[in-house]
Amino acid sequence: MAAHPSSSTLVAPGFRFAEPPIDDGVQASGSTFNLEAIALVLYFYRDALAGALRYYLAVAKIDPIWFLPDIFAMVCILAFIQRYILVGRSLVAILTLFYIAFALYLGYVFLGYFTGMISSFKMIAPVFVGFCFCGRDFGQYRRLLAWIHPLFYLTIFGIFLSSRIQLPWVGFAYETFGGTRQASRLWWAASETRLAGLAADSTMAAFFVFITYVVTSVRRSLLWCLLWAPVGLYAIKLTTSKTSLGVMVIYVVCLVIVRLLPEREKFPMLRRMALLSFLSILVPALLMALFSGTSLVSISRSLYSLQDRVNNSWQLPFVYMADLMPVGFFFGCGLGCFNYPQLLFSNKLSYYVPVDNFYLGTYLMFGPIFVVFVILVILAVARTRDIYKLSFAIAMNLFTITVLAYGPASGLIMLSVVFSEVFAREKGRADRIASSAAPLAPDVDDLVSRPA
Repeated sequence: MAAHPSSSTLVAPGFRFAEPPIDDGVQASGSTFNLEAIALVLYFYRDALAGALRYYLAVAKIDPIWFLPDIFAMVCILAFIQRYILVGRSLVAILTLFYIAFALYLGYVFLGYFTGMISSFKMIAPVFVGFCFCGRDFGQYRRLLAWIHPLFYLTIFGIFLSSRIQLPWVGFAYETFGGTRQASRLWWAASETRLAGLAADSTMAAFFVFITYVVTSVRRSLLWCLLWAPVGLYAIKLTTSKTSLGVMVIYVVCLVIVRLLPEREKFPMLRRMALLSFLSILVPALLMALFSGTSLVSISRSLYSLQDRVNNSWQLPFVYMADLMPVGFFFGCGLGCFNYPQLLFSNKLSYYVPVDNFYLGTYLMFGPIFVVFVILVILAVARTRDIYKLSFAIAMNLFTITVLAYGPASGLIMLSVVFSEVFAREKGRADRIASSAAPLAPDVDDLVSRPA
């Protein structure tokens, strides 16, 4: 299968993926950096530097700046409506927007507080940032990629720095809508040190080492990937995040396999891996069937967190929902249920259980309709030609086996980037949507230097 000159995507100096001769929708705008790109960059930097930013914004008495990315997310909701409903006339987009609004109301009923509903709305808004990448080749956002790349090195530097000195924001408490959070360096399961670097917690720091490596590696040579992978893995090891460590190892193996294949087989293999990664949705059910009620700690103390997920995190929310909102089995219990809005703003705090799996947690909030949405997503991924989105599918599907991924918001954004092509009604439809939708923010190419 030969690559079409206008559609092959550069993934490393010296070679290209062989892709079908279909235009990806934004080939003419190679310097694209508009609304969704700005929003993604703002979220990435806010979340990756959350510990330091929260502390210094509070010291400088300019805390409201923290919510700047959320403002862009709200505007992305308008962009989503304009591009994929008013212009694209996508039935899936219409139904998605309607059901999110319905789930927001159900969440208000479940949580019992208006503040909880506002927190739930803030929680779900970033999903529209990722959705706005529908019909657009992620690789064409060169300014966006240029901003994400240094974040990989900055996150690693922060982790190494925190291993040497006590950073001032560790233990710093801050309030959000009346709820209090704290940047901590102790792991609740074993009271061991978990380095967070510039982020608010170690899981967040580990995630940004991993996800910035994934984003950057697509365009870098195999030599760069193999050189920086051990550095990134060591930094993640310092955070003690087993999930990020294991997933990054798997991702590096997949990357090497794809790079070593003959040219014509690279893209089909990447797409095949992306589709197979959706099998990870079945992992919690398999683990519960095999190990429910089993004391995994007796095998190894390091399996405590897995044991807690198998026996509590993945099962108890369904038990509690039978008591709290039986209708939730048909329509979901609404946005924020068994998520951090319930932990911070709810009259059902005693029933709160962290659901450490994205697909289970989202199913609880939306109900069986989410299964239909996921099936449509898988079909859309099978059609996509964007190697970035395919790479993100592999990374995020594996990562979310044991992570809910609604906080920080950047995790949810990366998942919604993967899901975004579901709103393209037909082959080539995304191209027309992308070309006809005027950006809701000015181009800022002149403000950012072109990457080397």
